[in-house]
Amino acid sequence: MTTRTARSSRGPRRALPSHAVPRDRRRAGPLCAAVAALAVLGGAGLVALDGGASGPHTGRAGAAGGSTERARPGRPGGAAPTPGSRSPSPGPARTSASPRAGGSAAPSIPATGPGTFVTAAGSSTPVGSGTVLRYRVDVEKGIDLSAADAARQVERILADRRGWTADGRSAFQRVSSGPADFAVRIATPGTVDRICGEYGLDTGGEVNCDVGDDVMVNLRRWLLATPVYARHVKDYRALIVNHEVGHFLGHGHVGCPGPGQPAPVMMQQIKGMHGCLPNVWPYDGQGRYVTGPALP
Repeated sequence: MTTRTARSSRGPRRALPSHAVPRDRRRAGPLCAAVAALAVLGGAGLVALDGGASGPHTGRAGAAGGSTERARPGRPGGAAPTPGSRSPSPGPARTSASPRAGGSAAPSIPATGPGTFVTAAGSSTPVGSGTVLRYRVDVEKGIDLSAADAARQVERILADRRGWTADGRSAFQRVSSGPADFAVRIATPGTVDRICGEYGLDTGGEVNCDVGDDVMVNLRRWLLATPVYARHVKDYRALIVNHEVGHFLGHGHVGCPGPGQPAPVMMQQIKGMHGCLPNVWPYDGQGRYVTGPALP
């Protein structure tokens, strides 16, 4: 597992472990452990979305670098690209995913895309207390996904009372122009692999990564989740966003606190639940931080 030091507008942060692996240490698919977890979770309850300020993980690859439109630390060449500046990827080939749980047909997901993005228009009101972190929501062009709808979901997640604003220090605002501390970018597996690969990370067409100031979300995970969350895809989207933003805020990986307890969002749930119950929020409904033993 690799580490990479990143820096945000909040100041220096320690190196954080990556979900992806260096290209010279490619492993078998990361979903194997999640499949095995199904046997453990049989009748386990899911801490799901609720009403009110409701907001919706997979593996992190690389530490997030949150910076403004100034030079972005850790980016190859030191360039500060704008949305749509990625070079094209070859071909519009599509992959057919496995059927969803319950027998309904899974969506056809493009294997790769053009590598250019559209940014969700508009902005949100700031939520939370403390220094406001500005973020964009970008969706790769040519995929059947509404940038506006994706932005609404990310907004709800970051505004949820069980999210990172519960720490009393974090605040968020979605923007579509001007300086941004980070961007949530949903893209095809091939585009995620290519962008993450620029940093030496191997996402294997399956997992997400967080490099520079880009949270790269694999379209396959956004649409299909993992076996554990196959019936709760929108909840899994909350896990993606909360886990990666948690790294941006300086939180490292933790393990399962014990069988039957909620899985922390900073646990690499895609690698197995280890007896923990599914959970997609960093705080519970009573404002208590859900965590576990720190991992090296």
